Amino acid sequence: MNKNYKENLKTRNIKEDTRRKLDIKEYKVKKESELLTYLIEELKFSRNNAKSLLSHHLIAIDGAPVSQFNFMIYPGDSLIISKNPIKKKERSKLPIIYEDEYIIALNKPFGLLSVANDKEKAITAYRLVMDYVQDKSKHNRIFVVHRLDKETSGVLIFAKNEELKKELQDNWNDLVTKRGYYAIVEGTLDKKENHIVNYLKMNSLNLMYIASSKDPKAQKCITEYKVIEENAKYSLLDVNIFTGRKNQIRVTLGSLGHYVLGDDKYGEPANPINRLCLHAYELDIKNPLTGKVYKLKAKMPEEFNTLMKNPDYKKIIKNEKKPVKPSKK
Repeated sequence: MNKNYKENLKTRNIKEDTRRKLDIKEYKVKKESELLTYLIEELKFSRNNAKSLLSHHLIAIDGAPVSQFNFMIYPGDSLIISKNPIKKKERSKLPIIYEDEYIIALNKPFGLLSVANDKEKAITAYRLVMDYVQDKSKHNRIFVVHRLDKETSGVLIFAKNEELKKELQDNWNDLVTKRGYYAIVEGTLDKKENHIVNYLKMNSLNLMYIASSKDPKAQKCITEYKVIEENAKYSLLDVNIFTGRKNQIRVTLGSLGHYVLGDDKYGEPANPINRLCLHAYELDIKNPLTGKVYKLKAKMPEEFNTLMKNPDYKKIIKNEKKPVKPSKK
């Protein structure tokens, strides 16, 4: 049985990351520049040393390796210098949904970070797509527009130029007309359709929780859901969000007592298919530079269908190790 929602937030333990720290230095880019020029003028490398770093493949932008001297970088980029060569990653079966001269969209697999973080620089959706576009031209690059949680699969887009990235980020809520998700939750819901307005705030453990609307630091959160299928154990929901708060769907549904399956961050629900049962199936967005409206879709994972037809289904992973539960002490 799940713990009370508030109790989950109080007792949730942070798992320590015991992985080796990456042997790198990281700098936030402060001005638009060619890469070689930035290394020399801003980071004060000699010309020979800067060229050597690039020619020996020791430079990456947001985790993606770059070696050309005149590659353009922009404020906010993460410039990484490694002590070891940074190799390109294999991109077999990269699940691209759509591509044109302005954007590229993919069906991000669950378990893959959207972009690099403090713990992981190399294996990200950004890195894989960056390698892909650079195979076409070494001067190509992509820009981060939005993110999906590592555990969430579905539609993820990148811009192909800095102007579009800025326009999309600055006007995201005005340009996006639909953000649709499939979620499988525990139990059956009394209300088969609901429009929920609440307020979210982050606690000291970097977890979101529902706060008072009078709290000046709480952010308004708007979520709608509709039950589209039920079985003896679970409900499949069509969820649409009208705000983009961190973990919005997981916290909102969990607060109703119906945790998303596999969500051990906010609850202790069943995890029958060894993943978070949350999938971003549609993103409708307008390109402010052209006026074109994209309707980008990623079909529901087949395992979601299997689980709804057979609630006793459990995905078996070979050599699976049972997780060690953190101590409650």
